[in-house]
Amino acid sequence: MTDRRRLLLDAAIRVLGTGGPRQLTHRAVDAEAGLPEGSASNRFRTREALVTGVFDRLVEVETAAWQRLAADLAPGDVDGFTRVLGRLIRRFTDEERVVTLARYALFVESAVRPELRPAIEAGRARLAEWGVPLLAALGSTDPPAHFRALLALVDGLLGNQLAAPDDHFDPESAVAALLRGFRAG
Repeated sequence: MTDRRRLLLDAAIRVLGTGGPRQLTHRAVDAEAGLPEGSASNRFRTREALVTGVFDRLVEVETAAWQRLAADLAPGDVDGFTRVLGRLIRRFTDEERVVTLARYALFVESAVRPELRPAIEAGRARLAEWGVPLLAALGSTDPPAHFRALLALVDGLLGNQLAAPDDHFDPESAVAALLRGFRAG
């Protein structure tokens, strides 16, 4: 990905995460990126192309965050996985809050604009490429199904914490409970 493309997509994420989908325009992205007017529309001809680029960038950002946190995670280490995933969830409700809000804004928009759904499915497929084998190594009896359940849990935890912050937020206990169920069958 070129530096300019990354700059534009990161600016689009900030626009979405702070203003919602109605604010996502080529002009708003240009202003947020500090680039001349027309830069975003030159790179992303349509709003749909911009949105698809944002989905791809969100998956890239979230995957990179996971890889940084899980770099030293031993295969099959359920407790370590639980701690790392808990840290990741906290990160995306705190310092990466705008990224999560941008992703949710696009999810909501895709509910009323079905043409956006293939981008979401492609992102999920990219996540599953590393997530399914990871769950298999953790002892999951049905890694593909359990990966979808884990994503649903994470999305629920993120959404609830963003909507109604809890000072005693404990994502690890929910993740641990789900993982125990995965291993039991």
